[in-house]
Amino acid sequence: MSIKVALNHLTAYRFERPVFLGPHIVRLRPAPRCYMPVKNYAFKVHTPEHSLYWQQDPYGNFLARLIFPQATTEIKLEVDLIAEIQSINPFNFLVEPDAELYPFTYDRQLAKELIPFLEIAESGPLLQEWIATISRQETAITDFIVSLNQRLKQEITYSLRLEPGIQSCEETLSKKMGSCRDSGWLLVQILRHCGLAARFVSGYLIQLVPDGNPPDGPKVDSAALHAWAEVYLPGAGWVGLDPTSGLLAAEGHIPLACTADPERAAPVTGSTEACETYLDYSLTVSRLN
Repeated sequence: MSIKVALNHLTAYRFERPVFLGPHIVRLRPAPRCYMPVKNYAFKVHTPEHSLYWQQDPYGNFLARLIFPQATTEIKLEVDLIAEIQSINPFNFLVEPDAELYPFTYDRQLAKELIPFLEIAESGPLLQEWIATISRQETAITDFIVSLNQRLKQEITYSLRLEPGIQSCEETLSKKMGSCRDSGWLLVQILRHCGLAARFVSGYLIQLVPDGNPPDGPKVDSAALHAWAEVYLPGAGWVGLDPTSGLLAAEGHIPLACTADPERAAPVTGSTEACETYLDYSLTVSRLN
């Protein structure tokens, strides 16, 4: 049985005075490959003078490029979508025989195509120490990726961090704490050190109160911007891993941007003249009968 939900996401930047803006890139449209059917999607820019151009980046993500020809005191962006949530089995995939056991090696052509997702960006001492504890004995690949994901869930405490940017792996490991984007990037780097192609994902996470309202589940229906990792398994494709929950990405995850570098997955990027800026933000979800 499926449940239709409506998601509304409002982001508004208000400026202390009229300012000129550089081009802005918005990554708030569901990626071509999604875990759930998105039935309707609308993106609105509530700033009178603007031009909107849709394009796709080299990874296939949808981007809205905004041009503002006049000085303005506000940028107001609104997303409305309707999605159909139905239970899925995140383990419902088959890997190629050569990749059923870890460790394995990507074939030459595939490895060439995955080069951006195999690049190791961090190799600090704490990260190296953590990786040294990973067993390299032959094991089922699904067991291997699940164990890494669950271990991060146990060792890294989730923190709602409002500062921009991504913590380094060293900072996340030293604090044993980080936001979803911090633990997601840490998992990406760990997977790459293990020889597995991985990418960073930003998106929406919808959590509905389960039947029976169990004590360890959400108390109210909610939606939030979220981040996680995906690993590439031959035959299965990209498999989502959410180290915040220790689970595989499933029906509640709506990817918006999947990239090799987290900076390329930010929901909104752009430039303004120097001024005081205020942010208004809301993200709500409701069930549709």
